[in-house]
Amino acid sequence: MKRTYPFLVGVTGGLGSGKSMVCRVFSEMGCRLFESDKIAKELQLHDHEVIKGISELFGPKVYSHDASGGLVLDRKKIAATVFSAPGKLDALNRLIHPRVSHEFRKAALEAERQGIKILVKEAAILFESGGNEGLDAVIVVVADIQDRLERAVQKGMGQCEEIMRRIATQWPQEKLIAKADYVLFNKGSLDELKKETEALYRTLLIAAASICDNN
Repeated sequence: MKRTYPFLVGVTGGLGSGKSMVCRVFSEMGCRLFESDKIAKELQLHDHEVIKGISELFGPKVYSHDASGGLVLDRKKIAATVFSAPGKLDALNRLIHPRVSHEFRKAALEAERQGIKILVKEAAILFESGGNEGLDAVIVVVADIQDRLERAVQKGMGQCEEIMRRIATQWPQEKLIAKADYVLFNKGSLDELKKETEALYRTLLIAAASICDNN
């Protein structure tokens, strides 16, 4: 017996792999997009339990206020701390990711009510956080390390050494590929990546139709 839409798809990949571009194309094709990292950042500023937990982990001075009274989080301080203290990164993930999962479940219910066929969950650490649980398919976007570095630098994510340290905290691409249902190789050409993503979208529609209906 078929279930209702949406078909739930995860998209992940290492820093600079091009996963955000893939998700943008999916959105243009009509998919609903859930940006896990964006939601996590919003929770860090608006969820009282998350704010309390972060303050306890990193000290109350990690938060300040801007000129209009809005809450500001010192993300650079957190990044510097978790690189030298992996245990704090684990604690931070345990604090935030269950709440991100809760928001995703809400997004899935809303997509179901609206008749959305495919809901795409973009997450940098999808497998590491357990965010792949309950998904129908996972896409991993991979790219050459030099291309990844260049993209990250262009986006202002820091210098090469800093970016390599961040990459080292993520799963290697080989491990991601081994757990993927689909793999997109981003070889540097945006047009080529767009075409491959559009082709994969059509494949996902067929997969979705095999297990979902509108009833």
